[in-house]
Amino acid sequence: MPFANFKVPAATLTPEQKEQIVTRTTELYVEIYGERARATTLVLVEEVPDGGWGIGGDVLTLAKLQQTPEG
Repeated sequence: MPFANFKVPAATLTPEQKEQIVTRTTELYVEIYGERARATTLVLVEEVPDGGWGIGGDVLTLAKLQQTPEG
C-alpha cells in the first residue's frame, strides 16, 4: 500500500489545498505504480501545532517560517 505523510504548520492550508495534496499525491503513485495503486494509496495531511517542530535544534514557529530571508 503506497503511503505518504505530509506534516504542515497548523492553520496554513485550506481544506481545498489539503484535498489537492491528497488527490495529486494519489495521482503520482498511480503514475508510478499503475491504476492498481489508486484504491490502496493512503495520504495523511497532519497539522503540527505552532512551535511543535524544529530543524537543526531550532524550534520553528509560523512567524519564523513567514520571515523573508534578508538579501
